[in-house]
Amino acid sequence: MRLSSQAGKRTTEIELSMTSMIDVVFLLLIFFMVTTSFRKTERELDPAVKSQQSSGQSSENNFEPVIVEVLVAGSATVYRIGSATYETDGELRNILRQFSNKADGAYVKAADNASYGAAARALQACKSAGFPAVSFIPWDGKLG
Repeated sequence: MRLSSQAGKRTTEIELSMTSMIDVVFLLLIFFMVTTSFRKTERELDPAVKSQQSSGQSSENNFEPVIVEVLVAGSATVYRIGSATYETDGELRNILRQFSNKADGAYVKAADNASYGAAARALQACKSAGFPAVSFIPWDGKLG
């Protein structure tokens, strides 16, 4: 029995197909180019809200939002802003037009015994006075 050194050696050459690898690389390149979004990073964006850095802040910036309370006094409906009371929605509208902080919006708070119509008239008075946003607040048991 003769052992041959040639018999145990098998020569196989490995060939890589570069064509298919290049195709895969180009497909990945195209995929990433198409799916990439070219948006500004967050630190490059301008903030939507800018703060005013001034030493003397005006009192106009410190206004509280307008709260209109709809109350029933006896058999009549009255509207109250702060400590002032108004009997008609026309008076309420005229007073509301004088507010300068309209961008803060207005809130209408109606007592439980107030009618829906009175609350709706208060909402409409705020909207007619130029408030861009008017919200209804449920009565929480406290007025004022």
